[in-house]
Amino acid sequence: MKRVHLGQPAMFISQILSLGKRVPLKTSVEGVSLCQHGTWNLLPFSHANNTSVRNFTTSGLKYTKTQGIRKKKELSEKKLTRYFVDQRKVTVFGGRGGDGTCTFHSEPRKEFGGPDGGNGGDGGHVILKVARQIKSLSTVMSIYRGNNGDSGGSKNCYGRNGAQTYVMVPLGTVVKEDGRIVADLSSHGEEYVVAYGGLGGKGNRFFLSNENRAPMTATPGDPGQQRALQLELRTMAHAGMVGFPNAGKSSLLRAISNARPAVADYPFTTLNPHVGVIHYQDFEQIAVADIPGIIRGAHRNKGLGISFLRHIERCRFLLFVLDLSIPEPWQQLEDLKYELEQYERGLSKRPFCVIANKIDLPESKSNFALLREKLKQCVIIPVSALTGANVEELLMHLRELYDGYLESTQIKGCVPVKW
Repeated sequence: MKRVHLGQPAMFISQILSLGKRVPLKTSVEGVSLCQHGTWNLLPFSHANNTSVRNFTTSGLKYTKTQGIRKKKELSEKKLTRYFVDQRKVTVFGGRGGDGTCTFHSEPRKEFGGPDGGNGGDGGHVILKVARQIKSLSTVMSIYRGNNGDSGGSKNCYGRNGAQTYVMVPLGTVVKEDGRIVADLSSHGEEYVVAYGGLGGKGNRFFLSNENRAPMTATPGDPGQQRALQLELRTMAHAGMVGFPNAGKSSLLRAISNARPAVADYPFTTLNPHVGVIHYQDFEQIAVADIPGIIRGAHRNKGLGISFLRHIERCRFLLFVLDLSIPEPWQQLEDLKYELEQYERGLSKRPFCVIANKIDLPESKSNFALLREKLKQCVIIPVSALTGANVEELLMHLRELYDGYLESTQIKGCVPVKW
């Protein structure tokens, strides 16, 4: 064993570090610090056997705190409302084209070199591009300006074109101008040019002809296109859950998917649409959208209004969630269908099923029997989002609705929406 005494001037800490020894792993009973390739003991010169041993390590890795993977903090429903934007007014300006140049070639012993002014570059376009990673229009700004083209130069040098400006938008974005739809972006990677850049100006070389051998004309670049647009987000989902506040839509979505919307015992807990994806064993996926609660008179802007129903326009089939704990639950279905018809004609006539939630409560048994008598022609599935009762039957019926949707799209020759 090597012993290094503190009184020896020849051995310093830097010399100990330069020995290439590794970090001490343990300490012996006598206070000796043991290493992988060697052992050291730092003792005073004259009291090597009577004084306490001071261990020394050449690395701080032994004392570093192990840091695990940080989990992303879940946002509250109030913060999600602040970040989720489904409407945005945007003003776009295409880039201006570069100006043409009026110059003449000049070099020694060449008196009349002729015109050599180049054309200006074209202005850049403003383009909307769909990205499935974007979930909201909150990142879209109110004004976008395209890049301008560079002016032309001498020696027939053309100006550089302006770079394209891309605006990333989520799936299901609808572009409106003056109240009419001009574009519907519903596939990943789809692009739409909202503002074209202006053309570059012409240099005097462009106007050279047999009649005019020394043109003095050069044109400026054209301004870019200017448009005022309105962007709307319509959620892309196969099924849409519609119901009154506190009917248990968010709890049901948590039970059938990995989505985690806010759940509480007060009305209007859900302030934004949430989408949950159901995974089946054959790798098919069904997207279900949870729409905020609708009340009577919502078409007259009561409660949250019916503005969120734009997210259900793309849903291929509907899920009416009824609360069995209140008397006359069939009246909820009539009110919901009425509000849907007030928003858009024929919306309530899409394929649907009725989900009778809260079947675990005592008063729900009798209400469910009355509901079946009133709605004999409808498919009614009693479930309990709290206990998970009869959720498997709901998933099987959802798959039947989804398979029917695939068959109808194949007959029409359309491309079905896949998640």
